Amino acid sequence: MVKATYYLEVVSSWCHWAEPAWADLKGRFSDRVEFQWKIALMPPEAYPVSVNQCQWFYRRSGTIMRSPYMLNADWLEPEIKQYRAPNLVALAAKELGIRDDRARLAIANAAVRAGRKVGRWEVAAELAATACKLDPSKLLSLAQSPELATTAEATTAEFAALQVNQRPAFLFENSIGDRCVFSGLVKVEPLEAAIEALLCDEAAYQSWKAHVGEPPTR
Repeated sequence: MVKATYYLEVVSSWCHWAEPAWADLKGRFSDRVEFQWKIALMPPEAYPVSVNQCQWFYRRSGTIMRSPYMLNADWLEPEIKQYRAPNLVALAAKELGIRDDRARLAIANAAVRAGRKVGRWEVAAELAATACKLDPSKLLSLAQSPELATTAEATTAEFAALQVNQRPAFLFENSIGDRCVFSGLVKVEPLEAAIEALLCDEAAYQSWKAHVGEPPTR
């Protein structure tokens, strides 16, 4: 079984562009790969400094991606220096049993497609609670807890330990210790190729073990 970990920031536009690739991978390899996502918080200096600058970034990325729609920068409130609310609310929904992508996608799409002010705790909690049929008060309380902040900081440290700084980042691992790390890529083809290679190598070791057994101890 291969493990695929997706390190993301909920309101990242490049994570938005990577979502179709992530969905394709899950659809193709769901029976052979264990998929999970983790929060990799962006530092304050990584966010746009103004709505105008954010719109410029969106025109650039939308053109690069040949997108038929333009992202909406109205979610950005420059006085909010780090967008912990959307990330921790999505993580809180995960802690409450929503292990798929519904909560974070509800928040992300509301931000970058509809311009909702997801940097506000109540807005992010309402969006995730509605999408996942959760109690918004319970969700918000958990999202604002010190324990969940610690979890987010820990997964952000995991991301940093990969020695990459671009989100999305993907870590693929198999049972024989092979690892592939992709940072900043949003196209599915190289990701698929990496998973296929990991699965192929793992299957080869299983065949070897069936034919030869465990290695001699001396």
